[in-house]
Amino acid sequence: MSSEQNFWDGKSVLVTGAGGFIGSHLIEKLVELGARVRAFVRYNSRNDPGLLRMLPLSRLEGVEVIAGDLRDLPAIQAAMRGTSHVFHLGALIAIPYSYLHPAEVVETNVIGTLNMLLAARDLGVERLVHTSTSEVYGTALRVPIDESHPLQGQSPYSASKIGADKLAESFYLSYNLPVVTLRPFNTFGPRQSARAVIPALITQALTRDTIRLGNLEARRDFTYVSDTVAGFLRIAQTPGVEGQTLNLGTGVEIRIGALVEKICALADRPIQIEVDPERLRPEKSEVQRLISDNRLALERIGWSPQVTLDEGLRRTFEWIQEHQDLYSKGYVV
Repeated sequence: MSSEQNFWDGKSVLVTGAGGFIGSHLIEKLVELGARVRAFVRYNSRNDPGLLRMLPLSRLEGVEVIAGDLRDLPAIQAAMRGTSHVFHLGALIAIPYSYLHPAEVVETNVIGTLNMLLAARDLGVERLVHTSTSEVYGTALRVPIDESHPLQGQSPYSASKIGADKLAESFYLSYNLPVVTLRPFNTFGPRQSARAVIPALITQALTRDTIRLGNLEARRDFTYVSDTVAGFLRIAQTPGVEGQTLNLGTGVEIRIGALVEKICALADRPIQIEVDPERLRPEKSEVQRLISDNRLALERIGWSPQVTLDEGLRRTFEWIQEHQDLYSKGYVV
């Protein structure tokens, strides 16, 4: 048995945002490692647990699915009671949605995080992992972006995550809460929503003769989902990192136009590329460049990415190709 499996075997763990892309992969891994998992998903009248429905039944056995809302403190307290480790991934994450409904995004991402912190403080959890995002940095003022880079709220979503991050910091400083903040750069992989850039491009490459997208010149740092999950597990079990914020990224950037070319090559057919003005962010809100400095993650928790962009794209392309029925229906989580 590996030391990682040894650590998680029998642990009682809560994951919020469990029905989402990264959350579902994290739960799948935690179950594999022997953890007893509670999965907190946002309530809906369809009783739909999100992407958890796509996990093999063998992975879902023993997972306790709890429906609720992050804005409901008693619901959070009830879900967290009796757990030792908490992964807080729950959030409203769509940037375009945040332009339309900033109040809802702030209530969920800021007040929801406050509720998580209050519950963790009062219930005495051993470790709370708070999920940030590279979007809090805005357009890079210097590269690569380290954890001391200024925070810039270039969208209501990024502003809400800055607020949540600062609340997590304050609870460590004010109450000595054992909270750590993980700041993933752009994660991708199987099961990701069609609204994300890589699934959107792959879906179009598989089904259309023209790919329509927004800013071709923006640059991003893409991390394959298994590497992101490994980062969550490492930061949750590594002693001595309480109160710290760590980037998770590859340290390699790619222009979106070049990413399109890689995906077209996987499709192996001629495809035209068109810029769709409706897919562009407002000019001052556009984040042109994100590339991580991941040295601190290597130093503090021994994390480094293992899956290259090309390998990750191949795996993701093949998965979406096998599940085109989902994406043809406009699959979004």
